Amino acid sequence: MPDDRESRLEFPCAFPIKAMGRAEADFEGLVVGLLRRHAPDLDETLIRVRASRGGRWLSVTVTIEASSQDQLDAIYRDLSAHERVVWAM
Repeated sequence: MPDDRESRLEFPCAFPIKAMGRAEADFEGLVVGLLRRHAPDLDETLIRVRASRGGRWLSVTVTIEASSQDQLDAIYRDLSAHERVVWAM
């Protein structure tokens, strides 16, 4: 019987992580800083930022080289716990 935590991903792999929050000047830096704790070698060229149509929200997508499911879980825990991150996926 497979472990419930068993991932369908094969590691290492490129994995996009997206976080959304209010469109404030330092939101991108906040998200990248949180990700760097778990993926210190992230590639700056793989960061995408997009403002909502009304300009109120900012979406930051960073593609990292994920090494394990535990790493991804830790990233999502940190992003979700931060008061400025509205959602992460």
